[in-house]
Amino acid sequence: MTTLPRRQFLATAGAAVAALATFHARFAQAFPSRTGETVLPWLDQPPALGDPCCDTLLDWEALDSWITPNDKFFFVSHFNRPIINEPSWKLEVDGLVNTPLSLTLADLKARPSKETIFTLECSGNHGFPSFVGGIGNAKWVDTSLADLLKEAGVKDDGIEVVFWGTDVGDVALKDDIRDVIMHQNFARSMSLADAMNPNNILCYEMNGAALSDAHGFPLRLIAPGWYGIANVKWLKRIEIRDRRFMSLLMGRNYVTIREEDHNGETVWAETSVGRTLLKSVPARVTHSDAGYRISGAAWGAPIDTVEVRIDDGDWQPTTFDDSETAEFAWRIWYLDWASPTLGEHEVTSRAISKSGQIQPAMDDPWIAKKHTYWESNGQVTRHIAIT
Repeated sequence: MTTLPRRQFLATAGAAVAALATFHARFAQAFPSRTGETVLPWLDQPPALGDPCCDTLLDWEALDSWITPNDKFFFVSHFNRPIINEPSWKLEVDGLVNTPLSLTLADLKARPSKETIFTLECSGNHGFPSFVGGIGNAKWVDTSLADLLKEAGVKDDGIEVVFWGTDVGDVALKDDIRDVIMHQNFARSMSLADAMNPNNILCYEMNGAALSDAHGFPLRLIAPGWYGIANVKWLKRIEIRDRRFMSLLMGRNYVTIREEDHNGETVWAETSVGRTLLKSVPARVTHSDAGYRISGAAWGAPIDTVEVRIDDGDWQPTTFDDSETAEFAWRIWYLDWASPTLGEHEVTSRAISKSGQIQPAMDDPWIAKKHTYWESNGQVTRHIAIT
């Protein structure tokens, strides 16, 4: 293992800290804030989740920047949370390829890189009352997945790309014909066509710093436009197969179950969680000498407008704060709330995409006939008191 002399180490560390501070300062004001404003607490602030699998859920009331700092960015783990020794780690690319690859982190960093800003959301976000902050927006530094697959040379019969994580766990499968405990790695897959999308990247840096252990050090997949479960952390292997891949986290868990109507007949459909859905949320209500303001975020599709309804009133158009924008990042919006009456109020938002899709209401069949908490993109209503 190569070590740096202490003076060189301190200089390198100091430069990294300075760069990260500059990065945070750049985005510190990228939010529609006003001088002297105070945040009014939501009346329905959920209780702490109390689940060790998740941590650092976003506090919407404290949302004050377009970029989510690393120490406030949520993370979820399903098996163990591995600590990886970088000198011995390699990324393997194998299966149905002409040229299997074995790459160190230095090899990956030596490849052409780019920056991608992407809002990452857990597919369980807002799926149950205490899980309402499984989301964050970050700048990821990365290298192209498609270029790596082209270099390996996918064979003609390769149709599926499997992403294997280092994290492992024991999974019990019991039904009428099976009774087995599997010791398995976290794994997710997508079709070759989806994997070759130029937006997909292999990420080793987050918001100006190396990935932390919690966020997938030394390498993770970042698939802009897909829910968090597809963005495999602690990546160790990319495998090409000639058939669809199913695993615990694709075929039995992270499966959305819905009732669908087909010519008057109810059809039950099960689909694996995949791409993010259109969504918005009221983040906070503030008060200053200029009055009251509701602000929030929208994501999941190219956003055209966001509207807000207060109690049973009409939908009102909001204003976007587009001081910072990116194709796969959330858009921050706000609505100045003129002369609200004293007492408790309901605040609901809905996003409308550029293609005309409207974020569904909670009584829309798309939401009401869904029997799992994944992919919960219904309109979010929050409760506030004006005193």
